[in-house]
Amino acid sequence: MSSLADANVQSDLDIAPLLLPAKVLRNDAQAIKAAHELAQVARLQAAKRDQLRKLPWSEIEQFTRSGLGSISIPREYGGPQVSFVTLAEVFAIISAADPALGQIPQNQFGILNLILGSATEAQKRQLFKSVLDGWRIGNAGPERGTKNTLELKARITADGVLNGQKFYSTGALFAHWVAVKALNDDGKQVLAFIRRGTPGLRIVDDWSGFGQRTTASGTILLNNVQVDPELVVDNWRINDTPNIQGAVSQLIQAAIDAGIARGAIDDAIDFVKTRARPWIDAKVERASDDLYVIADIGRLKIELHAAEALLRKAGQVLDDVSAAPLTAESAARASIAVAEAKVLTTEISLLASEKLLELAGSRATLAEFNLDRHWRNARVHTLHDPVRWKYHAIGAYRLNGTLPNRHSWI
Repeated sequence: MSSLADANVQSDLDIAPLLLPAKVLRNDAQAIKAAHELAQVARLQAAKRDQLRKLPWSEIEQFTRSGLGSISIPREYGGPQVSFVTLAEVFAIISAADPALGQIPQNQFGILNLILGSATEAQKRQLFKSVLDGWRIGNAGPERGTKNTLELKARITADGVLNGQKFYSTGALFAHWVAVKALNDDGKQVLAFIRRGTPGLRIVDDWSGFGQRTTASGTILLNNVQVDPELVVDNWRINDTPNIQGAVSQLIQAAIDAGIARGAIDDAIDFVKTRARPWIDAKVERASDDLYVIADIGRLKIELHAAEALLRKAGQVLDDVSAAPLTAESAARASIAVAEAKVLTTEISLLASEKLLELAGSRATLAEFNLDRHWRNARVHTLHDPVRWKYHAIGAYRLNGTLPNRHSWI
């Protein structure tokens, strides 16, 4: 505790999110338009925010006010319920401009899907309405010092007292609801929704990762936090039946990676055209006329388009399987489709951000351009789950018909 107090960090005592009215978008086209409008603004200072670790407060407020935060809420609860294809494209558009801004609300959408699958009707109505009204949901699930990402030490008692410590709490500093995973007295996992400002809840911006610098994915301290029993979701119930929880979460992760790749390739093309010098042996006047550079840009575009095609296909599969009662097989089909997309978006985000520096040349490494942020963002974000296990899950499914494990990473 003392080490956190001594750190040069911000906490919820220093800064808190506004609660402003939010629009309600009505269809997929409006969602795509709002994403492009946000991206246009976010792109302007993205590099500077990364250099200074300046949090994107105004941009995340625009995200919420525009109605983008509620685009996945079902129509029966007042939301537009856009397609999964559109959901992925919204995140790719935003992440091409600023992948940290794309990652901040990512957990909100995973949690909204979890609410849909495991909350009571009263909980769904309250929580969905709050998001439609402009509330944001932050994540407090992962913990440090556990043997794996599924193990939890946080505990909530039968009378609603919650204690624990969380990390990688992306979105929490910007949130009005903090969604905390904990074990109840029966050892079952629940998801407690805690209002910002509740006594005993402390949010600390001590994220020091070299990429995705402005996601504020730091520490949450929970000291005898009193939780409203009506706001404790029995999310363990989602595992009682086939579900697409992991596939939905991974679809958005893949979209963020695709956005990183788009941004890196766009910056590579711009730098080669406007600033890079041609290699002497190329015997050309412009770097953009170098045959090897031309070929590499062509390869990057092809691999990006392949990744985007699989991302769209994965969204379509999710749209198809969610339109009918889920079975173990249909849920697996969705997970595998998303895993295939995630493999390619991971690879192209890393390749594109590396090739950017190679093709643009030594000048591109200068701090004034901050182009290394693309690689840093790609490398950090793609570490969320090992892509090597995607290959294994896909191969086991295609070769032996083995259904993938049910958790948030497949």
